[in-house]
Amino acid sequence: MKLNRVMIAAPKSGSGKTTITCMILQALKDRGEQVVSYKCGPDYIDPMFHQKGIGVPSKNLDTFFTNEEMTKALFLNDRTEQEIAVLEGVMGLFDGLGGIREEGSSYHLAKVTKTPIILVVDAKGMGRSILALLGGFLSYDKEHLIQGVLFNRMSKGYFEIIKPLIEQQLKLLVIGYFPEQKQFHIESRHLGLIMPNEITNIEKQLQKASEQFIKTNSLEMIMEIAQRAPELENDPKWNGILEEEPFTVQKPVIAVAKDEAFCFFYEDNLLMLKKYGAQIKFFSPIHDKKLPEGCNALLLGGGYPELYAKELSSNRCMCEAIKQAADNGMPIVAECGGFMYLHSRMTDKEGTTYEMAEVIDADCFYTGRLVRFGYIEIEEKTSYFLPEGERIRGHEFHYYDSTCNGDDCTAIKPVTGKKYSCVIEQENRWIGFPHLYYPSHPFFAKVFVKKAEKYKKESCLFPI
Repeated sequence: MKLNRVMIAAPKSGSGKTTITCMILQALKDRGEQVVSYKCGPDYIDPMFHQKGIGVPSKNLDTFFTNEEMTKALFLNDRTEQEIAVLEGVMGLFDGLGGIREEGSSYHLAKVTKTPIILVVDAKGMGRSILALLGGFLSYDKEHLIQGVLFNRMSKGYFEIIKPLIEQQLKLLVIGYFPEQKQFHIESRHLGLIMPNEITNIEKQLQKASEQFIKTNSLEMIMEIAQRAPELENDPKWNGILEEEPFTVQKPVIAVAKDEAFCFFYEDNLLMLKKYGAQIKFFSPIHDKKLPEGCNALLLGGGYPELYAKELSSNRCMCEAIKQAADNGMPIVAECGGFMYLHSRMTDKEGTTYEMAEVIDADCFYTGRLVRFGYIEIEEKTSYFLPEGERIRGHEFHYYDSTCNGDDCTAIKPVTGKKYSCVIEQENRWIGFPHLYYPSHPFFAKVFVKKAEKYKKESCLFPI
């Protein structure tokens, strides 16, 4: 497939990748291009800016979660040659697992998908050193993927001085620059950027930023680089993993929490559940008083339940509905924020304690420090959701802890091999802090749907 594509990457975190990517997406959309976007790595929030701020389809790709062929299949799935794909990098271009391995890095994803790279360089406080920085990155780029550069936080005057030097000495396309404009800066919090819905008139702000961007940057050069991307094909056997399987009986319903508090989920996780026959129905633990009609399983993903603890606690009808569903044996998968919500009590960073859903008799509390961070592989001690001895991949990132983290699974750090116990697991229950990526082991999604199907049949035979 000849899919035009480009990756927006940077030498380090904090260079302005997300802001610049959003400007480019908006500019391409305004130009009439059929644009789609991807985020490298496990980040949930950046794709929300692509989707909610600009209205562009977006999902994650991660070469730690999936092997190279599966990653290509996920990338090309549902794509057409009429589209242009913009991939947003993560951290520094070459920063992979443990900060030392290529796997999981932006560069690895660009190499796997044969995607040309535009570097975003935060030029604040830099002079001629920019040439040395770029020269170093170009020499380390063995695949010659870096095709262009654009500068963030650079003045017009210095851009006009440095641009010809870069073009003459490094033979690199210089796309343009974006001067420092604090009104277009996206603030951060401990789990990453603040959410798009927390920014007033986010759509208008991104539109204005994009209009400023195209005044000092060449959209034509970006398109030219994207068009340099070669054809990309994947082994047809991987396409079958993503195709929906035939389902002859009525589909089981998996109720998925989705609102201000629960908004962290991978698009491919939901697609994987649908592939194996599930019908997805969204609900809000904040606003709804009951679970979706006829639901047969619950999926409670991550998010920021601590910011909405009062609202979640006040909705006792929903807490009781979830507690009853759990007591009745309904299959439940809960990750991080969803796990926190299932506790008896949650104490926020101000020290206020709120009653939660009371599915597990434990307390969840703010620690003031990063408790767990990074990629993990997870293996069950008793096989309920995975084949014996096999692992699913995911990651952790949380400042909250629990008096009962669970010890039914083992988490293994991929670089150091460090192990620790995690997850509360039973026949129909997988709840804990780790976020899972189902395409890393599709069997997990298949079993979850089978458990929902079994619960549906048993509920019909023995109605409660």
